[in-house]
Amino acid sequence: MKKLIKNVRIVNEGKITEGDLLISRERIEKVGGIIEANGAKEIDGKGNFLLPGVIDDQVHFREPGLTHKADIGTESRAAVAGGTTTFMEMPNTKPPALTQEALQSKYDRAAQVSPANYSFFMGASNENIEEVLKTNQDEVCGVKIFMGSSTGNMLVDDQQTLENLFSQVPLLIATHCEDEKTIRDNTADYIKRFGNNIPFSAHPEIRSVEACYKSSSLAISMAKKYNTRLHILHISTEEELALFQNDEPLEQKRITSEVCVHHLYFDASQYESLGSKIKCNPAIKESRHKEALMRALLDDRLDIIATDHAPHLLKEKDGAYLDAPSGLPLVQHSLNIMLDFYQKGALSLEKVVEKMCHAPAICFQIANRGYIREGYFADLVLVDLDSEYEVTKDNILFKCGWSPLEGKVFKNKVLSTFVNGHIAYQNGRVNRDLHGQRITFSR
Repeated sequence: MKKLIKNVRIVNEGKITEGDLLISRERIEKVGGIIEANGAKEIDGKGNFLLPGVIDDQVHFREPGLTHKADIGTESRAAVAGGTTTFMEMPNTKPPALTQEALQSKYDRAAQVSPANYSFFMGASNENIEEVLKTNQDEVCGVKIFMGSSTGNMLVDDQQTLENLFSQVPLLIATHCEDEKTIRDNTADYIKRFGNNIPFSAHPEIRSVEACYKSSSLAISMAKKYNTRLHILHISTEEELALFQNDEPLEQKRITSEVCVHHLYFDASQYESLGSKIKCNPAIKESRHKEALMRALLDDRLDIIATDHAPHLLKEKDGAYLDAPSGLPLVQHSLNIMLDFYQKGALSLEKVVEKMCHAPAICFQIANRGYIREGYFADLVLVDLDSEYEVTKDNILFKCGWSPLEGKVFKNKVLSTFVNGHIAYQNGRVNRDLHGQRITFSR
């Protein structure tokens, strides 16, 4: 059955227009104006805003091997509840996605349990370049390189391996950039000072501005040397912004960047109240950084907004600084956060859509998604900007069961999410019978 969404304000490609939208099967058949469609199921938008579905290019859904924290099914359901219709998941699972077989097993699992559309990064290590080079660039979002400490055998710290990857891999390379030696030296200094009682407020000093800048600048220098398609994840410092440009369209950039919602939203003053709940890598730093990141987002030095959704159990996070793992769960609330910024006047609604929907589609060359266009997949989210929504344990869908946003009352709410033309989330309920699709690329 066709679906006709009536009476909405459509936010797309830098404009807000009033009208209707017609969905036929998986795709958008017609956009704008008053649409008549006999036999279509009508959905009254009641003057609310219709956006393209959010595309999150960095999540950790913990499957396989870490499913006590999260799994592809639970986290993808949380994603669609928050308006995210497509995710790209990282390889640092157990076992890590360092072989084509391990990568394919994640695709197979997502096909069974994910209501959202999906892609998975191939992982790089110091030993697996032959496996990396087998990756099909038309079917996989990219290759992930951890240039900073991470899970298992995924730290790439051998210079020749980095040279080989940057010179030989034809896919987009996405990097986590923190200099490992700097972090280890800083950690040793704080252990000497505090022993096992390092305060969480030390996290941005241990995983410091210097560590971020040193690694990001190295990645960019190698990308320029080899003309590599480089995407640097979760930029967190004002200093790193000097490494990026805004003098050409995103479509033409060979080096692109991402900022995460938590680096825009939180700052170091909140370690006192939230402690380990906002411990993440790279670290949330003092307020001057988040202010600079927002400016760079607005002037297009930063290209994409994402989450780096990284859930852990509270009992794991409740440990001492050296024991508490880094990462926080955010995929259910990333759109709420950015709509909150819009409602406070920090950026326009059109800019939110550009950075969360259009830009990821451009950056990764995703086929037929990221826009509200006739013929494109009907990945959509209907939001109410006049209703309150409080984050509570009762409405958190993450398997870990907590959020650093608990108690926050947003003045915006996701009403419905459509994935490939089907209702994935509505009235507080996720459609567990829905299966998303493996996204494809136009490279």
